[in-house]
Order: sequence, then structure tokens, then C-alpha cells
Amino acid sequence: MEPLKDKVAVITGASKGMGRHFVAALVGSGMKVAALARPSPELESLAEAFGEDVATFACDVTDPDAVRCAIDAAACRFGQIDVLVNNAAIYHPFAFEEGSDALIRSHLDVNVLGLAWASRAAIPHLRRTRGQIVNISSESVRHPFPMLALYAATKAAVEVLSEGLREELRSEGIRISVLRSGSVSGGSGGESWSEETRKKFFAKIVQTGHAAMSGAPASPQSMARGLVSILSLPRDVSVDLVELRAAEEGVPEGARQQD
Repeated sequence: MEPLKDKVAVITGASKGMGRHFVAALVGSGMKVAALARPSPELESLAEAFGEDVATFACDVTDPDAVRCAIDAAACRFGQIDVLVNNAAIYHPFAFEEGSDALIRSHLDVNVLGLAWASRAAIPHLRRTRGQIVNISSESVRHPFPMLALYAATKAAVEVLSEGLREELRSEGIRISVLRSGSVSGGSGGESWSEETRKKFFAKIVQTGHAAMSGAPASPQSMARGLVSILSLPRDVSVDLVELRAAEEGVPEGARQQD
């Protein structure tokens, strides 16, 4: 039995990092995937890698009109939408008093409003299929990291929004789940950090003990299997929240360099 075969998922932030692994895992489970991300060679390469099982849609999640057009186009391309994975997010360490207006706004625009625009656009399609939304959150909701306080706050907002939508849409058969992720190796979130920012952040989390609390990063393939497990459950049960964290002791690679 293949519970996900021929179902259709929309994944935001699909071109790099964890999003790309989500695409691979869902295609491997028999799904068709609409991959949304900002224009890039990495986005286009998804279609080359997976053929007709993946369609790419260049889309900035901070633009509500672009999000609506992309999701409607995905439904037209595949005939339906069964799943929305709100994966797009940014995290950039900064001492809060030094945070620029643009940096603070960007976290809210991508992490909270981007998820809101995608969810709003997908709900009419998910109503037809009695589908599911999975919102990606972070262990930092429970243990906010220094220099990532705003990121943690945006993920807490994601979880509260998920709880409210779960009750709002339950009578229509739409399930809302949260996958709260711990540290994962091979992410792309830190690609834009300067070397100075990187050193300050990892030195700070070593000092506060957050590096050790996070543990040795899990593999992205393992985290993607967690997503597949959530989506593979029977329709008469719903996962409200699952937290997948590193099982082994250790610290992130950047933190090891501070020793």
C-alpha cells in the first residue's frame, strides 16, 4: 500500500536545504510536487532532477499575489492539491539592539506572513481534497537561542496560528500539523551570514550552553522521513505537533570551531 501515491504537495522554500530534501522524500513516496521558491538555478534544477513529478514555480512568498498565482498554477498543473508544506523561512543571527529595520521586517515577512499567504491561497484547494497543511517550526520555540530571539518568536507565531487554523478548519476535513525541527546538517540558512556574524553567534551559543543543548545535527534525510510519516497516517488521526530533535550528543559544526 502506498498512501501518498499520486497525491500532490506544494512545498515553499523548496530549492535549497531542507526544502530540497522534502521534495526528494515526497517524490520518493509517490507524490507529485509543486516546488515554490525565489528564482534560482537551484530551483530550476529540481525539474531536471525529478522530471515530470516536479513542477517549479518561481515565487517570493512575501508577495501575496505571487503566492496565490503560483498555488493556483500548481493546482492547474497537477489537477489538485492535497498537501501544503510551509517550509520557507529565514534565520539570521543578530544582537537585537543592532537589528536593522530591514532585517527585522524580513523575518516577519517570510516566516509569518509568507506562511499566511500560502495557507490562505491553498485552503480552497485543500477543501476539495480534504487535505493537510504541515508547518515547519523549530526547537527554538521551547529554547530560544541568543541572537535568534526574533526567529524563535516567528516560529512561536507559526505554532499558535497552526493551532487556531486547526480548530477553524477541522469541520472541513483539513488537517493542520506542525513539524518542530531540531538541528539538521547541511542547511542553507547560514549561507548569507558574514564571517563576523558566524563567529559571534557560535561563540555566544557555546557560552550559553545552547550549542550542547541542540546536540549533534540530524541528517536532512531523517527529518524528511519524519514529514513522510506525518503525511502517511490514516485520515482518521491527525498529528497536532511532532518534535524531531537530534538524538546524539554533540554541537553544530560551527560551534565545534569555537573550542
